[in-house]
Amino acid sequence: MSENINRVIISGGGTGGHIFPAIAIANTIKRRNAKAEILFVGAKDRMEMQKVPEAGYKIIGLWISGLQRKLSMKNILFPVKLIFSVIRSFYICIKYKPEVVVGVGGYASGPLLFAASLWGISTLIQEQNSYAGITNKLLAGRVNKICVAFDKMDRFFPKNKVIYTGNPIRKDIQDISSLRPEALSHFGLSNKRTILVLGGSLGARSINEAIAGILDFFIENDLQLIWQTGKNYIDVAQKKLSEDKYNDIKCMAFIKRMDLAYAAADFVVSRAGALSISELCVVKKASILVPSPNVSEDHQTK
Repeated sequence: MSENINRVIISGGGTGGHIFPAIAIANTIKRRNAKAEILFVGAKDRMEMQKVPEAGYKIIGLWISGLQRKLSMKNILFPVKLIFSVIRSFYICIKYKPEVVVGVGGYASGPLLFAASLWGISTLIQEQNSYAGITNKLLAGRVNKICVAFDKMDRFFPKNKVIYTGNPIRKDIQDISSLRPEALSHFGLSNKRTILVLGGSLGARSINEAIAGILDFFIENDLQLIWQTGKNYIDVAQKKLSEDKYNDIKCMAFIKRMDLAYAAADFVVSRAGALSISELCVVKKASILVPSPNVSEDHQTK
């Protein structure tokens, strides 16, 4: 992206797989142009409304949510939310006057990209996954360029718009070779074999249930565990770990210092999300990947 661009909107979110690439993009823009003004647009009550301000950026929330795949009363409100969000997106574009709008996927990405494209603002999709989301596929004909991380994405998008860039990765994990002592101290662990378990920002039930069922295995084999449960499973996990014998098992809903988590780990168990795979390649950690069954076209297995 040109160093001469001064006003950028980054839209999307919902999960860490969308939010952290978005923040990585923003940080790179700021490193190239310290005077650049960056505005995030997300969905109200989603995790981006917390994580983006923590990263030092302003965010506006849209009243938007996705269609439920099963029959649900929530789908009745979807057209109303979509119309309101598109109107609000027009207003944001008029007021903020961005030179480019970047969509990273998630509920808020669609209305912003649609509004920006109608106003003739330069638009860009950053598609993290090997299987394009429905919003990105619908908007592909309207945006200027589409950045992808996997080969053969022209089966979803116009070939002349696709640019192979890889996924944006947070800078702090790019060199963790000297961080292990600090990492072990940060998590209150000893210098012995350590396993990192990642279930995604919301949590993976199958991974959490599997780990909860073999806690004694870690103790018996003198293994330490950093267990990121996701917000939906933290209470159950903490209750399971109430006994003193589990002192070498540290659980948390979310890990703020992923650089230290990767540095402490000898082995990683993770969901097979696109961002997780990209990060594991960068940190060069042995891993077991567990595909989520709750994604479109079962693309994590493929």
